[in-house]
Amino acid sequence: MQLQAIKHVYFVGVGGIGMSALARYFVMRGCLVKGYDKTRTALCAALEAEGIAISYQDTVESIPAAFLKPDDNTLIVYTPAIPKNSGILNHFSNAGFKMYKRSEVLGIISEGQFCIAVAGTHGKTTTSAMIAHILKETGHDCTAFLGGIASNYNSNFISGRNNVVVVEADEYDRSFLTLHPDIAVITSMDADHLDIYGDADQLTESFRLFAGQVKPGGELYVKSGLSLASENAYGIDNAGGISAIKVGVEAGHFMFDYQSKANYIAGISMLLPGRHNIENALAAISVALQLGIEPLAIKKALENFKGVKRRFEYVVRKPEVVYIDDYAHHPEELKACFAAVRELYPGRKLTVIFQPHLFTRTRDFADGFAAVLSTVDDLVLLDIYPARELPIAGVTAEFLLDKITLQDKKILNKSQVTGYIEAKYPSLLLTVGAGDIDTLVGPLKAIYHA
Repeated sequence: MQLQAIKHVYFVGVGGIGMSALARYFVMRGCLVKGYDKTRTALCAALEAEGIAISYQDTVESIPAAFLKPDDNTLIVYTPAIPKNSGILNHFSNAGFKMYKRSEVLGIISEGQFCIAVAGTHGKTTTSAMIAHILKETGHDCTAFLGGIASNYNSNFISGRNNVVVVEADEYDRSFLTLHPDIAVITSMDADHLDIYGDADQLTESFRLFAGQVKPGGELYVKSGLSLASENAYGIDNAGGISAIKVGVEAGHFMFDYQSKANYIAGISMLLPGRHNIENALAAISVALQLGIEPLAIKKALENFKGVKRRFEYVVRKPEVVYIDDYAHHPEELKACFAAVRELYPGRKLTVIFQPHLFTRTRDFADGFAAVLSTVDDLVLLDIYPARELPIAGVTAEFLLDKITLQDKKILNKSQVTGYIEAKYPSLLLTVGAGDIDTLVGPLKAIYHA
């Protein structure tokens, strides 16, 4: 399908973080945009305020008249998270509409443009948002499709006026193989999505295929230590390559110097905490330098980057109490998050509320989750958030709790959490998970009168 021909766009699952960015893009292009989602979330409400009509009834009757018969000007975009028995999905399929996944549409949009694609089992949202922010702040400009709400722009879609597009390349369902980037970044390749890939080797092979799709003459940046060869490996104290040196914490901010064979940028201060975010910044800086942006301009832009919602987001930040909310849902992400908290607030007792995400992920990484969750001081475990999955016998919150060696551990439901935190009033609180744990943020924030 040619991009210029698209006039009408319907999104099946419009409230997803990636889908909603595409919806905003097509509204910007002047298309008629409608959609369906199961639940009216805050993101859905924001889309409605921007003029996108959304139905919450999975019926053919709820489909607008403009989308009842296929034509060459109509695009149907769906998410694999929608059940196969969806009435709306089956209507479009049976009526002969051409249907595209989000990743395929990104491929259509980025074709013929200068594409910067960021992939990784974690780190890709923050890194792609960093790159987009640097390009916008320095005047280089870009259009960006992000997997989270960038705090500087309060959106997951950033509009630009040139032919540069920044996309978050999702490895789930091998979606990123629809992209052919000019510049690619691979932030991590930890085993994940084993319900799709079967084993870690298959996941690694998909990343190799993605790396091989960089256009001739393009550049590939890979975090050091991954099993992918690249002349542009980056990491902390990565001798001989792209490296962060003199890493430390000053006045509550992480500091470092950027060093490569061609460039040195001293005294970079990060609003974002954590050594993992320094690694993300190394990739973003390297991409910006590759585009010819001046080092001091990059440094200035990076220092006012506020991050992405639910990525180490400060909900309460007072001298006596700190409450942070984070999207971490994989053992390696939890490990990085906890390490950043400990480095910033040494000596404080850490209370963590964690919501496991997916039965398969909990089963496949139970030992890894147990090991990292055992390092906190006080743990509250919520029930597993199923997302697209049906329950698996024996895979429960109790199954995970039994593996955790921590003494101060418990399972609560969401209605019990606020009472527990109100009574305990921890001075350092962290909520983590990729499900609907974010619905607790407001009530927990209110406990601290923030």
